Amino acid sequence: MDKWKTLAGRRVLLTGHTGFKGAWLALWLDRLGAEVYGFALPPEGDASLYEMAQVGKRLNSTFGDLNDLESVEAAVAKARPQIVLHLAAQAIVRRSHADPLGTLATNVMGAAHLLQALRSAPDVSTILVVTSDKVYANDEQGAAFAEDARLGGKDPYSASKAAAELVTRAYAQSFFKDASVKIVTARGGNVIGGGDYAADRIVPDIVRAAAKNERPVLRMPHATRPWQHVLDCLHGYLTYVDALERGETLPDTLNFGPDPTAPITVGELTEEMLKALGRDARYEHQPADSREMHVLAVDSSRARALLGWRDRLPGRLAINWTADWYRGAFAESGPLATTLAQIDAFEKLPG
Repeated sequence: MDKWKTLAGRRVLLTGHTGFKGAWLALWLDRLGAEVYGFALPPEGDASLYEMAQVGKRLNSTFGDLNDLESVEAAVAKARPQIVLHLAAQAIVRRSHADPLGTLATNVMGAAHLLQALRSAPDVSTILVVTSDKVYANDEQGAAFAEDARLGGKDPYSASKAAAELVTRAYAQSFFKDASVKIVTARGGNVIGGGDYAADRIVPDIVRAAAKNERPVLRMPHATRPWQHVLDCLHGYLTYVDALERGETLPDTLNFGPDPTAPITVGELTEEMLKALGRDARYEHQPADSREMHVLAVDSSRARALLGWRDRLPGRLAINWTADWYRGAFAESGPLATTLAQIDAFEKLPG
């Protein structure tokens, strides 16, 4: 793809390559001609895109823990990266309540360990640290948060990602300012797409229920989130890195999310996903004592204006592409071919 020529032939260190977003990004980077080095924990659970699509055959993969500084340093030394994309994280809000210390260790100190190790990387030019749309101090009034909104976090996951923002900025200003290394953070929306099998995430829960001919169980069907397809989110990350590599002057953080004027509730997403899978579009509502946010939206107008980025798969189109993946992955084409076909089709979309 001509758009991202700066990535071809470059040594890219991708953390979190065994996760949902990381596996998609690893395949995309390989397609773009990058020399990809992955560092992450082994994939979790009985199913993962990383294993189903044999992602490990397309990059130099190292299994390791961000909490182990020596392992991180060894991975950085092995990759000798020019570009770094840091996606590895404990990314489940409910799990952060069950294991707050583990979440804080991975998401805050893990980021610090990586940045510390990168101080000794002589060829690095651009570092992108992925945080979250949940870094903002959310008063749940429905306003879409721009990048200069106050940081906060009512749960351990959100707070850990807000803290990672501060750690990243501290390292950028203290240790990389005179080294001509560009360090930025990217705040994506709630990502959906094929190949997600994580626990306590809406699309995998829907897919698992549909496979059993059961109705999905929702805790908060009226909650809204900035749903976006995984390819739209990753397209933002790649466009951001490419622009920095080409020498453009850009803000040190950008939001990447869907149009906040067209919110979709959890219930609506569930109904549309079930319809797209050819199932009965009904769910069960079992209210729970949840500390999760009811309303969340981000303002991505800066990324649209400065990078020309936009969500190519808005709303229900993102849901349909997600359902198409799960159908295709278990048809004759298989998970890898289905994933690569969707990347190819996405690249051909206007925008």
